[in-house]
Amino acid sequence: MAEPIVLLLSGPNLNLLGERQPEVYGTATLDDHVATATTEAARHGLAVEHLQSNHEGELVEAIHGARGRVAAIVVNAGALTHYGWSLHDALAAFEGPVLEVHLSNPGGREPWRHTSVIAPVASGTIAGLGGDGYRLALDAVARLLGADGVLG
Repeated sequence: MAEPIVLLLSGPNLNLLGERQPEVYGTATLDDHVATATTEAARHGLAVEHLQSNHEGELVEAIHGARGRVAAIVVNAGALTHYGWSLHDALAAFEGPVLEVHLSNPGGREPWRHTSVIAPVASGTIAGLGGDGYRLALDAVARLLGADGVLG
């Protein structure tokens, strides 16, 4: 039997991690974070499929394509977190767990970052713990899915 898949979505500008504002986002690259998520997923018998896009519509299409195919979604929507209502609606139509991840703590930053349109449709949010957030998100997904990849 194939390993249950977790779709890891990375929003706009996350391709610049490691270069963009390292004092806020750290020096790890997006590839480093994907590797962390992949390693943690494998520890739980899960597989990771990753997509990074600077285009909201591409992320929405990926969520639509995940329906009935993947077990869970982990999403760091970047700035789309705060105004990407199409992501909210697409994630609301997804039947499995959704974990929202942020490297920084949006609540401790500019006021426009304090509201997440993703949070109301997420099973949980992990913020402000840097790259550890990805490891924790995959651990949470595994717990939510149960050992056999179905909701427990």
